[in-house]
Amino acid sequence: MSKPKYSTEVKILACEDFLSGKYSAAQVCEKYGITYNEKNHSSSSLNEWVVKYRVMGADAFTNSRHNKSYSSELKVRAVEEYLAGKGSIMDITAKYGISGTEVFRRWVLKYNASRELKDYDPKQEVYMAEARRKTTFEERKEIVDYCISHNRDYKNTAAKHGVSYSQVYLWVKKYDANGEDGLTDKRGHRKTDDEVDELERLRRENLRLKRQLEEKDMVVELLKKVKEYERM
Repeated sequence: MSKPKYSTEVKILACEDFLSGKYSAAQVCEKYGITYNEKNHSSSSLNEWVVKYRVMGADAFTNSRHNKSYSSELKVRAVEEYLAGKGSIMDITAKYGISGTEVFRRWVLKYNASRELKDYDPKQEVYMAEARRKTTFEERKEIVDYCISHNRDYKNTAAKHGVSYSQVYLWVKKYDANGEDGLTDKRGHRKTDDEVDELERLRRENLRLKRQLEEKDMVVELLKKVKEYERM
């Protein structure tokens, strides 16, 4: 996770200084190193923080360590209020506790384009390799069938069946390439580690570690892409 450009403490102090009336926006921005537009004599960051602070106080900045969940109903309600002129983008963002104005702008664009505003629930755990569990062939087949019949929704499929995102993704990928045969666990058709010599055990361990690293790298990339898509 990338480090925020401005800390929670800076946001709170900046808002308090500005709302005290003792400092102008330019002075607050200079004091805390906040980007300030000399041409427009304003700071979009400070403006957004102040609107949120007025509605929620310091809680506006202290409860955002994890991705927030947004229901489709909340998204639609917020967008329709904005389009009805019941508040500015910053007002609505603050009122509904939306993580940022850019997120809300994307909702408005999708709504105006008649695209569905879907529920957003991060469910971080389903992406992690540690969430893996052993499954039978029948379970894998059921999970793949469910995922494919639900528009390849890997995240919710993983959450529903108690497996990881990477497991679902890999099973579907193998199914696409080899059909049901790709879901067969062939590990039981060879000698166990205790039945082979040390060289073969080392070779297998090396392959296992390599696969684990490849899967983790893939999951990280997938997570980045999924987050980018779901925030739209």
